[in-house]
Amino acid sequence: MTTRRTAALVAALALMTTAAAPAMAEPAAPGADAARAPAVAAPELDWRDCPDGADAFDCTSVELPSDYDRPHGPTTTVAVTRLPATGPGERLGSVFVNFGGPGGEGVSTLHAIGHELFEPSVREKFDIVAFDPRGVGASDPATCYPDQESEDEALAGMLALPHDRRQERRFLAEAAQVGLACATMSPDRFGTASSANVARDMDLLRQAVGDEKLTYVGYSYGTILGATYGMLFPGNVRAMVLDGPLDPRQWSGVGSRELLGTRLLQARGGHEAFAELWRLCEQAGPAECSTAGLGDAATVAEQVLTEIRRTPAEVPMPDGGTITYTYDMLLLETFFSLYTVAGYEPVADVYTYFAGLLGIGPATRSRTAAPDVPEFRLGREDYPSVGTALGTLCADVEVPRNPLTYPRQVRELNERYPHFGLLRGWVGVHCAFLPVEDEDAYQGPWIQSAHVPVLVIGTRFDPATHYDHTAPYASLWPDARTLTIEGYGHTSQNAASPCAHAAIADYLLTLAAQDGTVCEGAKPFTPADPRATNELRPELPAPF
Repeated sequence: MTTRRTAALVAALALMTTAAAPAMAEPAAPGADAARAPAVAAPELDWRDCPDGADAFDCTSVELPSDYDRPHGPTTTVAVTRLPATGPGERLGSVFVNFGGPGGEGVSTLHAIGHELFEPSVREKFDIVAFDPRGVGASDPATCYPDQESEDEALAGMLALPHDRRQERRFLAEAAQVGLACATMSPDRFGTASSANVARDMDLLRQAVGDEKLTYVGYSYGTILGATYGMLFPGNVRAMVLDGPLDPRQWSGVGSRELLGTRLLQARGGHEAFAELWRLCEQAGPAECSTAGLGDAATVAEQVLTEIRRTPAEVPMPDGGTITYTYDMLLLETFFSLYTVAGYEPVADVYTYFAGLLGIGPATRSRTAAPDVPEFRLGREDYPSVGTALGTLCADVEVPRNPLTYPRQVRELNERYPHFGLLRGWVGVHCAFLPVEDEDAYQGPWIQSAHVPVLVIGTRFDPATHYDHTAPYASLWPDARTLTIEGYGHTSQNAASPCAHAAIADYLLTLAAQDGTVCEGAKPFTPADPRATNELRPELPAPF
């Protein structure tokens, strides 16, 4: 069983996506062979029943080239699933979905939320297809240790986040241990894990399902995969919904000396969403937000973070024992709770609980009876290794070559965005110690040539993919139609916006979308819209 301590570390290991972004050198335009069109036939999909009770879905796995420069060489296994179209009429094809990451699982996530992912009109006309990208989930995993037990043992004693100069030195040393372990255990898989190779896999799968062109929905990191596919296969795009975009120029970071965590604005996004949490809490009052009953909610929250950072809290367990709940754990819990509208109220209850435990404010308990042990949701047993999050990330992005520059830059980022600069600033540091390179990775340029309309969606208070990336991302496409969700949470699914879901459905069916559309999202601390319960799981252990 993965401990809470190890779970916190695993999440911190893969954390990623403020000042204005620096000018960065664009690589030369891709040559005619940029797509490296596979000299192999599309695989045959032998659809079978899925395990684990996913009765409505079909499952299969295929063998695809590990290295497209050697199309008839070693292969990698890629797991695929589909939810067949429901309508009796003519199908329009398949919608391929990537839920984010990198390192997020496609198969298990589609099984969890596939029935509610799109409007019924889309479900009638399209099969919904997802796959675990190479190195992830049920596909061949990018592993860093011989087995899960060895990995848990290795990570258990490592820091989740460093808090002083001595810990910063230790943190860098431990990052080096992880990076070298990954490079030693799976050099072949880390060396072929780039988004470009995932895009090449997706193009073969598009052919395998019989679609002339790709219809695609990418959330969060999935917008990077979409941009990569668009550069490599511009003539194969039918439609793309790009939800929670990341500017790929900031992602790849060619020519930048800034930290990845600075370029991607996650520290700023977390800081702003955290401020909104407490503003909305005060607005809702104690009847809807428990922390508002303790005084100024933002002040109470800051006191809780200060006290638990100074002295970790011993939290009683139902069996009579205790667990040590740390600042790192609370900070991670907070950030990922802000991924969804439905997470605002529970995380406020967690702060109320700790305020009582730590003697902050009046002895007021949550109106919802916050649990004696706040649920730390980061632990999971369904991923093979921390390497699933690091593989594509380290293949795609440039990070400062000298890891010793991280401490100063992280401290500066944390001064601008308290707590969240520390949480997100260390993103990518493990890549500095992972001496494996995917020679087929694509890092730009990013000016697209697919002359079809694409729908780009940004949410105003998205902690993970900052709204300020929306316009720059859209500007890369010849015909991008932007949609803004005035709301909260990470991507349209978690923002709970029926208006946005309807716009996505219309676009997928007709390729029509109005540029500049504004949709309202659900508001925290108010009666839940039914879609507010349709939560995308945070893509753990992945960064987005």
